Amino acid sequence: MYRVALVAFHGIRAFDVSVITEVWGTDRAHRGVPSFELRRVATDITPIPVHGGLSLHPDRTLAWLRQADLILIPGLDDQLVPAPAPVLEALRRAHARGTTIAALCAGAFVLAQAGLLDGRRAITHWSLVDLLRTRHPRVTVVPDALFIEDRNIWTAAGTAAGIDLCLHLVRRAHGAETAATIARSMVTAPFRTGTQAQFIEHPTPRTDRDADTLAAVREHALRHLHEPLTVADLAAHAGMSPRSFARHFTAETGTTPLRWLLDQRLAAAQKLLERTDLPMPEVARRAGFGSEVTMRQHFASRLATSPRAYRAAFTTAPAPACVSEGAGSSPIAR
Repeated sequence: MYRVALVAFHGIRAFDVSVITEVWGTDRAHRGVPSFELRRVATDITPIPVHGGLSLHPDRTLAWLRQADLILIPGLDDQLVPAPAPVLEALRRAHARGTTIAALCAGAFVLAQAGLLDGRRAITHWSLVDLLRTRHPRVTVVPDALFIEDRNIWTAAGTAAGIDLCLHLVRRAHGAETAATIARSMVTAPFRTGTQAQFIEHPTPRTDRDADTLAAVREHALRHLHEPLTVADLAAHAGMSPRSFARHFTAETGTTPLRWLLDQRLAAAQKLLERTDLPMPEVARRAGFGSEVTMRQHFASRLATSPRAYRAAFTTAPAPACVSEGAGSSPIAR
């Protein structure tokens, strides 16, 4: 059983505690999701008050971190309040053991206090980026990302980005299908890449016409991933010039059309590898990569693995491989 530790102490945010609990602490075995062991870990098991009149009851002490596969740190109500010294020391020891550690939102300040972000890239809520950079100058603060990883330490931007990071960590440990199942039960997006901008400031549009058009284009692209789509193709479908389309697309989604297409093709290939026993060239074709070599290159650069290794780690019972690819169909068997 995958063991997850939620590190608790006075000042953690209730929202982040709820996100971690919803993703890792809800039994979804009836939907085929593997069981996780989520523990609320603190210096002792005394109840901890949480903002909003709530109370969190730890069920393990910091010693349990030695058993954890993943350690999660919620965000903070006040980023300038020092975390308890025993917590910081326990995190240092866990990192030395090679345990994966992830911080949501302002939880990055806890990792910085422990010295674990020195010389590393990190992210936090966009409104706290300057504060993190000022208070911890040895940290390389990345201003535009939803979540990032640097040598087995993960940090995430604010609020909803914590959901994105938790689902991504599920995806890494248990595969895309498990992460998608959890996302569906939470009624949230199953796949937002960490490289997507966390905050885009632009005037409120006078009309939703462009947004509606771009949503339709994205739906069209998802149904035709197996085709050699280009930005020019998508722009023509939207009735825009490629330059105007790229500008509107980035403003709407926080990422470029090409990067978005690549992310969707990777997600499609992951699902095909998990659900079917299709040969690699066919997986590459249906996901829109064109060739197994191209797919393998993108898996290596973005997922740090190969398609064959991914299938070996996350394959489920083979599903029927036949699927229609006529107009309006999806390249992935439903």
